[in-house]
Amino acid sequence: MSTGPIVVGIDGTPAGDRALRWAMDEAVWRRVPLHVVNAYAYEPLADWTMTTERNAVARAEALIDRAVRAASEGRSELPEIVRVPVRGPAAEALENLARDAAMLVVASRSGSGVRQVVLGSTSMHCVRHATVPVVVLPAGHVEHPDEPVTAEGTTRK
Repeated sequence: MSTGPIVVGIDGTPAGDRALRWAMDEAVWRRVPLHVVNAYAYEPLADWTMTTERNAVARAEALIDRAVRAASEGRSELPEIVRVPVRGPAAEALENLARDAAMLVVASRSGSGVRQVVLGSTSMHCVRHATVPVVVLPAGHVEHPDEPVTAEGTTRK
């Protein structure tokens, strides 16, 4: 079992929150750090809002802080958590940040097949291009707190 960190991508959605909780459980179980990543977009020449990159970073940091705080509630043990706001497309950022990781965790959002074929998706990109194992939590994934599941798909008791 790799001792590298677990990298999880979050985006402020319920699916991303589920991925964070799952990754947090796995990091505690494996006793490895958890890198919580939020990729933000900032293109100064194309961004019509009056914002700076510093504001974009602050929003990403706040999103990570809120998600980590919510996922940490009621837990008796937490892994070492590294917060990683990163500028750029989420798929490429996660692929690059996970190069030396134990695994990469992302959530799949429901969407039409046409949308995913034409536009692609972060989870599909990660599965195709990541150099580490990728866990994709499906849309509508139901957690069973009494039966935690490992990355290998077996139940831990």
